[in-house]
Amino acid sequence: MSETLRKIDAEGTSENITFSDLGLSEKILKSIKAKWYEYPSAIQSAVIPLLLNGDKDIIGQAQTGTWKTAAFALPILERLDVNSKDIQTLILTPTRELAIQVAEEIKSFADSWVNVQLLYGGQNIRDELMWLKRGPQIVVGTPGRVIDHLAKRKTLKIENLKYFILDEADEMLNIGFKEEIEEIIQFTPINKKVLLFSATMPKSIKDIVNKYIKDHDFVSIERNELTNSNIEQKCYKVNERDKFEALCRVIEVEFDFYWILFCRTKADVDEVAAKLMNRGYKVEWIHGDVDQKQREKTLSRFKNGAIKILVATDVAARWIDVNNLTHVINYTLPDNPETYTHRIWRTGRAGNKWEAISFVTRKDSRILSWIEKAIKQKINVEKLPEVSHVIEFKKKRLIDNTKELLLNKDELNYIDLAKDLLELSDPEAVLAAILKEAYGKEFSTTHYNELKEDSFSSDTRDRWNKNDRWERGFSWVPWERRLFVAKGKLDWFTPWSLIQFLEKEVDCKLGDIWNIDIMREFSFINLKDEDANFVLKKFKDLNSRKPVVVEAKQKDSSSSSLSGSRWWFRTSNSSRGWFKSGWSSSRWWNSSSYKGKK
Repeated sequence: MSETLRKIDAEGTSENITFSDLGLSEKILKSIKAKWYEYPSAIQSAVIPLLLNGDKDIIGQAQTGTWKTAAFALPILERLDVNSKDIQTLILTPTRELAIQVAEEIKSFADSWVNVQLLYGGQNIRDELMWLKRGPQIVVGTPGRVIDHLAKRKTLKIENLKYFILDEADEMLNIGFKEEIEEIIQFTPINKKVLLFSATMPKSIKDIVNKYIKDHDFVSIERNELTNSNIEQKCYKVNERDKFEALCRVIEVEFDFYWILFCRTKADVDEVAAKLMNRGYKVEWIHGDVDQKQREKTLSRFKNGAIKILVATDVAARWIDVNNLTHVINYTLPDNPETYTHRIWRTGRAGNKWEAISFVTRKDSRILSWIEKAIKQKINVEKLPEVSHVIEFKKKRLIDNTKELLLNKDELNYIDLAKDLLELSDPEAVLAAILKEAYGKEFSTTHYNELKEDSFSSDTRDRWNKNDRWERGFSWVPWERRLFVAKGKLDWFTPWSLIQFLEKEVDCKLGDIWNIDIMREFSFINLKDEDANFVLKKFKDLNSRKPVVVEAKQKDSSSSSLSGSRWWFRTSNSSRGWFKSGWSSSRWWNSSSYKGKK
């Protein structure tokens, strides 16, 4: 076995070279420029030329957060035959979240000229079959679902595969996918090129390398720490409904702030930016629906300090490099640790110590644990600023601003008016009246809503097994409510369309959702208590005589049995998914218990 070893010290990007130095075409360079990428990361500058020009397989040892997706995506897009209907690239990832992120990253470079297909458990199998018939050039998936299509259904044809990529290989083996990976390799052609990326190189990885990968280049990205030691990472555990108020409190106790605030979706970006503007903050936003010219203007204003808060999605803001940022705010946690490190790496430059702040709700507990595991450190949980603390900061800020105005002599045009006002009463009384008129109850504790911090543990019940499904044995918990929906399979309902139906009817995104049961003529769904109350009220308003959605009645578990499909729905990330299980012979819930409410 011949092996070329390249060890690279990587603390971020390789600023000695540019993407144009790596041998990429003008078409790809244009896509890179559109995403505001300036310099390749260390792993990109090492892997891209090897993949473009070399004939060997590639093993890359790189921790999460080193921008490796583009390292293999860009050269593969260069080599892709877009006119072919053959699957030319197969990418395996340990989780559906990472699969979605990799697919979206590839699409962002390729635009519309390449067909990328996602395969993962919980997705509608009929949709996957339909998409596979359209001839994707790139398939990204989890091992469990990929082997299902390959070995069982025979619907995934990879005899003409050119590239086989194992991303986060150590994680796949930790989860228990060794057998699936080895079985998938048996379906791949001999003359393919293999790329394996792993943060660590345990014996299990070396066994796969020795068994299936012969002549290869080995790229090792050395980094002492995954995250910059100058960055103080902390989080606030909050209820979803209190998140924006919690954000405002954190802003209020900062005398000087210069922030990028991240949201998962474009809709969230629009909503948060609008709310901040209504509070009087200098804020702008960018995401995929903002046109290129406007994005460039917004970024220019942000970089020169004209605006202090930029609200953005990950794709729109990736690699924006502003040296004097004070904070990166994760208003919503990302889907995976790699995106988290991409976000927070923007702070802590030039030896300064700055902060990365995350707002964590109950549904984010699993991803928080995953991030902490990946970065090998605990993220400190802080208490939200007390109302009295916020008020004191506001008072001090007002005093400091007034001192600055007095020094600048900006008050000269108001001297005559001031003299007239002071004749009305004592100076203190006059000033107090003006402050009350200007600020209302802003300096009063009654101005603020009570925020209760969520005390959930990050040791979540959301655990994985080797089949990439939720472990069995979830118990009903007090904050869940079971709802009956008078629509089912006869109405062509699936778990996804049921969620879409509910959210459309109540005009609101739902939070945690569990135990979706789709029956022939009806369905069941578990929602958080507050969401359940909201949904029930909305449907009662729509049809008070016999609402489509009512609260299910609890029934003794021994009295009935039902046959059907049981689903668990996960909302701990933006990419919602379901996990199907077998049906229990005894159920808590029965259609006979439903009675229309008047």
